[in-house]
Amino acid sequence: MSPAVPIARRSKSLSAQFGLTERIFASSEDRATAASVEAGLELVEEGLLRELSFSDSMADVTSRYLMSAGGKRVRPMLTLLTAHLGSGVNPKVLRAAEAIEITHLASLYHDDVMDEAEKRRGVPSAQTVWGNSVAILTGDLLFARASKLIASLGERAIILQAETFERLVLGQLNETAGPDEGEDHIEHYIDVLRNKTGSLIAAAGQMGVVFSDAAPEYETAVMHFGERIGVAFQLVDDVLDLSPRSDETGKLAGTDLRAGVPTLPLLHLRRRAETDSESADLLARLDRGIESGDSPEFTAAIEELRRHQVTADTLAEAHRWAREAVEALAPLPNGSVKKALVRFADVMVERSS
Repeated sequence: MSPAVPIARRSKSLSAQFGLTERIFASSEDRATAASVEAGLELVEEGLLRELSFSDSMADVTSRYLMSAGGKRVRPMLTLLTAHLGSGVNPKVLRAAEAIEITHLASLYHDDVMDEAEKRRGVPSAQTVWGNSVAILTGDLLFARASKLIASLGERAIILQAETFERLVLGQLNETAGPDEGEDHIEHYIDVLRNKTGSLIAAAGQMGVVFSDAAPEYETAVMHFGERIGVAFQLVDDVLDLSPRSDETGKLAGTDLRAGVPTLPLLHLRRRAETDSESADLLARLDRGIESGDSPEFTAAIEELRRHQVTADTLAEAHRWAREAVEALAPLPNGSVKKALVRFADVMVERSS
């Protein structure tokens, strides 16, 4: 018998998720925007359940597995929020938000196979439950369903989705292949994040602008915001990967390192090891652990990396990308949308506190 789909966890309200207190969202316009986005997220959740239901019994279980395991619905929230730069939430905006989230879910199935991840969102990863082939095919199925939704929105949406999907795949490909000879490893890594993480968050904001008929000049601003906040988001994840608090990530401390996935703290350590003997010693112990597998010595080395200056440097870089994301919002009008996006950027980097 196929494993049961985990019980869906209701997404937090916009106010709770991003700390949009009454002090920040004080005006009636602000409260109306927050209420509209929250109502839209409920409709998106209903749409996801509808779109991820299949007559095939196997597909019906596997396709809803990660969606029902939880998730913050960050990307559809951005689509709904930026739609308030125009006419607000409408059926096209809702459809775009659903397609964006399904695309994200599809990428998680594939990522977990490539990273050999054992857990996702606090539950066993799909390939741990059903094997690599089923996980990959489920991801493909979700990409197909997202494409079907996007096609209903017209040529502009199809092109935007195709360009985003291309960047997603290029990011994963470049991460897998690694930097070219002579290429700076850290610059290569940041480029991977811009494509693999930033592109879909950027597209989420862009969809909201496009399908609410907002002013065209807002499109570039929210794209730049999304790409930069995507990099900041992933750099904070690099720090959280080292956290012993498994409730933060639903994963074992150092999961990415154990899987051989490069993260910025490790890349900074490799650079520092060229001139610092203590960093070189720590790097050697980490490399041995990555090569040989889990051990008390490897766990101790991961904890040492968490406390090392290179991890503080990574967090500082995440803050810098978040600041640049906020600066990209300059063309947007002052109001509830801009206020919420600024707070969103703050929350992305506050997750490491």
